Amino acid sequence: MKTLTAWVLTDGKAGDEGQCLGVTEALGLSPDIRRVAPRAPYFWLMPWGPIDPRDAPHRPLSPIAPPFPDLLVASGRRAVPYVRAVKRASKGRTFTVFLKDPRTGPGVADLIWVPDYDAIQGPNVIRTLTSPHRVSAERLAAARRNPDPRLAALPRPRVAVLAGGHSRHLRYTERDVSRFVASLTDLARADVSLMTTASRRTPPALRHALMRLTAEHGGFFWDGSGENPYVALLALADAVVVTADSANMVGEAAASGAPVLLFELPSAYVRHRAFFEVLKRHGAVKPFTGRLEAYAYEPLDSTPAIAQAIAAGLARHRRALGLAEAD
Repeated sequence: MKTLTAWVLTDGKAGDEGQCLGVTEALGLSPDIRRVAPRAPYFWLMPWGPIDPRDAPHRPLSPIAPPFPDLLVASGRRAVPYVRAVKRASKGRTFTVFLKDPRTGPGVADLIWVPDYDAIQGPNVIRTLTSPHRVSAERLAAARRNPDPRLAALPRPRVAVLAGGHSRHLRYTERDVSRFVASLTDLARADVSLMTTASRRTPPALRHALMRLTAEHGGFFWDGSGENPYVALLALADAVVVTADSANMVGEAAASGAPVLLFELPSAYVRHRAFFEVLKRHGAVKPFTGRLEAYAYEPLDSTPAIAQAIAAGLARHRRALGLAEAD
């Protein structure tokens, strides 16, 4: 029985790579991580143009040099031409999956996943409510069985704070930062322990304010040292406060089963706002008003369903090619 090989292909963006790893891990695979870094002018033409010629599969240092995998899972605009190149160079033997709308139509990959709010259509397109991610029920359970001592020592109630930042769809204003910090201060003054993490996109003013707030009130701010506590934050939280600039973070928070309190931003991406409204109707998300909320809902995680669809498509693909069943 053959053990399947897999690649995860992105330009290295953490959100894109995390989604790809989420589904490959759900499939029980240990993928080879490939990252593309096309030069100008080639990346200006992506996703419609060709790959950077120095990345051609026959080049020894190419990120898509053979042997080609049984499964390729990719995400991100710059990965699109490389998916096409692998499909051609492998003569169709590699089963290709693209996560999110590639903007070039459904023919770029054998299977495409998009969130419910995306418009792309096609017989090979699957859609789910939440995005794939690595915050699995198994990882959450493990983090609860063996709690991170940096967090377990904090008195309850404990609130995880997931702070995002600038994106191509919005910019944080000074008012956004001051409003968010003021609401978190209300929580801290009510004897709530804040367990805070920021992203690479977080504005410096917000990052520094969060550091001061947790230092003053005895909370936790992850400064990048030690093991990343992201899953532990969600596993040990009595509630999660998350900013509305990232649909991924909100979806990951909703996998925890803890109340998700959304810090809403006036300039949030219109498609994300539609997604958040669906989560509110599901009972997973409520607006963050500076107060702790307690309510229950069934945790949301579409990653296993996406992985199952990929497994089914890959099995059909291999049967059509007359290839042996995999382990």
